[in-house]
Amino acid sequence: MKTYNYLYHHGQIDELIDFSLFKEKPNLLIQLFCGQDGSVLSYLTKTLLRHLPQAICIGTTTDGEICEERVTTLQSSISITVFDHTTLKTAFVQEEDSFQGGLKLARDLITSRTKLLILFSDGTHTNAENLLQGIESFDCTIPLCGGMAGDNGKLKQTFISSQNHIFDKGAVGVSLNSDRLKVATDYKFDWKSIGVEHTIQEAKGNRIYKIDGMKPVKFYEKYLGSHVSPIEFPLIVKKNGVKTARAVIARHSDGTLSFAGNLSEGDKVKIGFGDAKSLFRDPIKAMKKLHQIQAQTFFLYSCMARRRYMPDLIRFEVEPFARLAPTAGFFTYSEFFHSQGRNKLLNQTLTAVALSECEEEDSALCVKNLQIKRRSEEASYAQTIESLTHLIQQSARDYDIQSKKLEEQMNYSKNLLASHKQFLHYTVHEMNMPLSVIMANIELHEMELGKSVYLENIEVAAKSIFSLYDDLSYLVRRNQMVYLKRRINLAEYVRTRVDFFAQVASKAKSRFHFQIPDEPLILFFNETKLQRIVDNNLTNAIKYTFENEPIFISISRIKDKACLSITSHSRKIQEPERVFEEYYREEEVQDGFGLGLNLVKKICQEEGVEAMLNSSEQITTFSYQFSLAAQ
Repeated sequence: MKTYNYLYHHGQIDELIDFSLFKEKPNLLIQLFCGQDGSVLSYLTKTLLRHLPQAICIGTTTDGEICEERVTTLQSSISITVFDHTTLKTAFVQEEDSFQGGLKLARDLITSRTKLLILFSDGTHTNAENLLQGIESFDCTIPLCGGMAGDNGKLKQTFISSQNHIFDKGAVGVSLNSDRLKVATDYKFDWKSIGVEHTIQEAKGNRIYKIDGMKPVKFYEKYLGSHVSPIEFPLIVKKNGVKTARAVIARHSDGTLSFAGNLSEGDKVKIGFGDAKSLFRDPIKAMKKLHQIQAQTFFLYSCMARRRYMPDLIRFEVEPFARLAPTAGFFTYSEFFHSQGRNKLLNQTLTAVALSECEEEDSALCVKNLQIKRRSEEASYAQTIESLTHLIQQSARDYDIQSKKLEEQMNYSKNLLASHKQFLHYTVHEMNMPLSVIMANIELHEMELGKSVYLENIEVAAKSIFSLYDDLSYLVRRNQMVYLKRRINLAEYVRTRVDFFAQVASKAKSRFHFQIPDEPLILFFNETKLQRIVDNNLTNAIKYTFENEPIFISISRIKDKACLSITSHSRKIQEPERVFEEYYREEEVQDGFGLGLNLVKKICQEEGVEAMLNSSEQITTFSYQFSLAAQ
């Protein structure tokens, strides 16, 4: 076998190729890697087949072309391979269902002597991962190669061809059938993940709708800025212990993105970047599976991101192959690969195929020690890229260490909070019985022996603890219970709480003045929540009012609202905007946790109660307006 490679830019193709070399050759494979447009691909196809009608011809548009040691853009690489002991078969599909397309393509191409499939799919419509799975479902033993068509990074319209047929949707392929052909394939992946882990929240096949609560376009803008192409920065997902990149192949008007392979809801991904040190390694030495045969031809299918990531240095990845054997290929929107019985859709990789029809005694690849000289400015640029890559990697490692420490601290805090919550729940549960026993025995003692100043002091203290207990009980259980509402006469209910705290107010050298309207004001409200509003305001009034000053409690009607006001003679509140904040206390000398009014605020927000505060040098009033129940 022998391969002839030509680089076409413009003009007549007859001036470029000596067709007499191929006239008598029955087994010709032509691969067209067109970096121009669909019309040029069509022209090349028709012209070549007119001169060589016996040839099998497949083609694709590209994001860059490989022709021997040269890497080009906006040109076309023509590769003509003459086989001596291999027959060829071609087919194409245009199925809407990519899996079924792959299955049909496999049925049309694979024979008992098939050694390799070369496949090209369009780059913007076909779900290439499903296409490969369809082929695998028919036969999971056949190696394959190729990739998704490109359109020079526009991500709008790509073209593929089989014989004289040109398509912008679907897939084309050729099977190499032989008893003598030897095939070796390998790939090189030089991208690493960086930064925090992100979650795919909405996805359908290869189209992603939401990542970490953001549209994918906004996600990339957040981390890369609005002027950086996401193509060179794929999402890296780890499945079955293997890291795989998924590159962007289409951007949609609704802010969603299509990727070269499927992603699932719940997948954990990181943004990937090119590892310059790994990229600059000699690919022949790195791709050891190619060493199994004496290559007569190399076909390279490399990701567009590699060329774009290091445009001035990408030739160093191609030259080692061209120095060993004729080399051709293109830069793809995704690469096709087969390993261990599975077809894989790869991104950001260099995939290589070595072919040989040599006799057995010549079956070892001669790996030359190729020293490719770099110009001084290229070497300096390469060193700069390597240094920046090292900086990114070291920063990522430092970040990972700090993230792990932070995660450990967060887990410790979570466990501590859970233990604290459990302790609080247990404490609240255990407080109820002793308090109930204390209050019951005070009442029994008074019934049998009469009142005692000492017992009165105990009762006042017990009622204060009861109020605190009720607050803690509500806080512990508020997210675990459904608080049902009922019709409540506001004046009657507030009177019960005034009577309950009257003794406490008396011991604090204060007293309640309670004023109610003639008409009953009925609320549709939960009693537990209403108690927390009333009790916290009454206990705060008792706590902060001046000695020998009354506390005024009034209930009135304002249009369709019932208004509850608690007025006390106390110091002016200096920061009224903060008084409902959690843990805030106006006077540090006073006992308490600063939780009561924050709890009241949350209940008011939940139930649509309007809370108001007016505070002057002598008087402070808290007012609450409740919606009246329907008649």
